[in-house]
Amino acid sequence: MVSFAARQNLLRQRESHEESRVTFVELFFDLVFVFAVTQLSHSLLEDLSLGGIFHVALLLFAIWWVWIYTAWVTNWLDPQRPLVRLMLFVLTLAGLLLSASIPHAFDEAGLVFAGAYAFMQVGRTIFMLWALKSHNPHNFRNFQRITTWMMASAVLWIAGGLAGEGARPILWLGALAIEYVAPAAGFFVPGLGRSTSEDWDIEGGHLAERCGLFVIIALGESVLVTGATFADLAWNETTVAAFVVAFVSSVAMWWIYFNLGAERGSSIISHSENPGRLARLAYTYIHIVIVAGIIVSAVADEIVLTHPTGHVEKSVVAVILGGPAVYLVGNVLFKYATVGRLPPSHLGGLVLLAVLVLAADHLSPLQLGGAASVVLVIVAIWETISLRTPWVKTE
Repeated sequence: MVSFAARQNLLRQRESHEESRVTFVELFFDLVFVFAVTQLSHSLLEDLSLGGIFHVALLLFAIWWVWIYTAWVTNWLDPQRPLVRLMLFVLTLAGLLLSASIPHAFDEAGLVFAGAYAFMQVGRTIFMLWALKSHNPHNFRNFQRITTWMMASAVLWIAGGLAGEGARPILWLGALAIEYVAPAAGFFVPGLGRSTSEDWDIEGGHLAERCGLFVIIALGESVLVTGATFADLAWNETTVAAFVVAFVSSVAMWWIYFNLGAERGSSIISHSENPGRLARLAYTYIHIVIVAGIIVSAVADEIVLTHPTGHVEKSVVAVILGGPAVYLVGNVLFKYATVGRLPPSHLGGLVLLAVLVLAADHLSPLQLGGAASVVLVIVAIWETISLRTPWVKTE
């Protein structure tokens, strides 16, 4: 009988004090998620109702979860190994199918989305069981637990894909709840016990870089939307002003995350005594909030570009101010989780955005978008000036 175990060691060979680098095949896998983020932003733009927002949020949480779990896996596996590359190529194909089905996930493409998602989540963990069994028994037990949780959620994903449109969101929400609770619960399984964050022997710098690259993906989609939309418009003073506002907003978002926060977070997790705990909280859970803020802001940019003048509707106000607000909240949580203190600049920015809500009825979409962009610039400058002195790592 052939043993279900890889004879070749597929794990990364880590050198002490040396950070694992992100490989080109990981970046190739990420290309699918450029498409996925574009699909999500377009879906939200087409339906700004509460139902539409709920649907896009649910799909975003699923897309993020399938990506971040793969990022964890490639933190352990060596993507330079042909079999690992093959696994990533298969996941890329499934991810492309998953992304293509996003616009119709809640009608005729429901089973396609659910099937692709369940295949990626369960198939990847089974591959890990095969890769780990003979080479890392401790992590093998961890993935036995993970596989159990993934298979439980897969049942609900497939059931939702087969169910009618009314029951589908409920079943999929249940599936997501299972998957999002799982890491916090240590993937507890009766008879197999519970994993602890100390068990998750990860290379923190690699995971931090991977998450930073996903933020770049989301920002890149925002820039792409801005450029493509502007190219199709008549160029006049109003559209040029809207174009500049959208670009400045993207630059400010980049600055708020990458100028200080990303580097500090990477350094702190790389030197942490318990990188698994920080990776679970700051990168696995919190980064989805940052990405959500960027996607909503991209939708706002397109609205401002195409409809810069006139009365601003409540749904448009929610998008124009909600995107930056969600983004700042995500950065507040991320920086608190890594540094251990709340950034006053970000909290001040949230206060300014709240004030803009009161003035929104008297502003056009372009004026409101410009004001929100100014708030982000203020936050970026404020933080940069306030943190000129060296930051102190807190454990």
